[in-house]
Amino acid sequence: MVRSDAPVVHLPSLRQLRYLVVLSERLNFRAAAQACSVTQSTLSAGIKELETQLGAQLFERDKRSVRLTSMGMQVVERSRRLVAEATDLVETTRASREPFTGGFTLGAIPTIAPFLLPSALPLLRTEFPVLKLYLREDLTDRLLDRLRSGELDAALIALPYDVGELTVRELFKDEFRFVARTTDPLSKAKAIAMERLDLNNIILLEEGHCLREHAIAACGTRRGSVRPHIEATSLPTLLQMVEGGLGATLLPEIAIKSGILNGTNLVARPFSTRIPARTLALAARSSSARAKELDLLAQFLSRNHGLKPGIPGLRRHAESRSR
Repeated sequence: MVRSDAPVVHLPSLRQLRYLVVLSERLNFRAAAQACSVTQSTLSAGIKELETQLGAQLFERDKRSVRLTSMGMQVVERSRRLVAEATDLVETTRASREPFTGGFTLGAIPTIAPFLLPSALPLLRTEFPVLKLYLREDLTDRLLDRLRSGELDAALIALPYDVGELTVRELFKDEFRFVARTTDPLSKAKAIAMERLDLNNIILLEEGHCLREHAIAACGTRRGSVRPHIEATSLPTLLQMVEGGLGATLLPEIAIKSGILNGTNLVARPFSTRIPARTLALAARSSSARAKELDLLAQFLSRNHGLKPGIPGLRRHAESRSR
């Protein structure tokens, strides 16, 4: 029985919480309003009403900038979870229909997306022609944040990586190869013992790329103890540096198989001892209602990671499944 004299609690709306989350990411009212497809005055009024309901200032505003208060940071974190769980609630009813009948937003890190997805997506589109797949490429930390906030349905990442409360579906192991110019002494061997690597000669991606951490771990070295004299911002830049004679590097097998070394004077050699590898995986929210679709996507990516884009095997495989 509800007491008639109980105080009325005015709860924030999901729309207000979404305004809050988006504004916390943009820290610009105009940009946040555009992202939410509303007018700036509508978003501003929603934020102001939310602050009134909560009895707390969430943003510090002046003519030059917008900043989150300490309380605002705490409210944003909880709001991300609430918006994501509400999205999953809606998807529960959609998931009861045929899989992949609507939009699906997949995030992927730059050292996976261009090498794995081109071979798998054509088959996925063939079997699920009404699927609307949206791809977002970013670094792992930002992908996981967007996954938690409900902006992504899944994220394609590489393990080991601390994903916190998120769940993962492991796909397959992706071994590393030693990559250097043909004139490099180590490239003369058919396979290379990890112990022979000169860490001072290895070029890595800059901080923030998980491939860097995986390569350091592959060398059996702790993070922070390896400080290469040269770092690259992307894989193409990394290859240019190696081709220019600045050193050697470690690249994942999926990149080698995709033909990333074509047109260069670089060669890839496998390791004979302590073979380094990363594990590719799909990360998702534990509350996600799209478990069936995530399992299907994991099967597709695991099954097709060895195929090259546009090869006849994709069509033959799709036809054999339709029989």
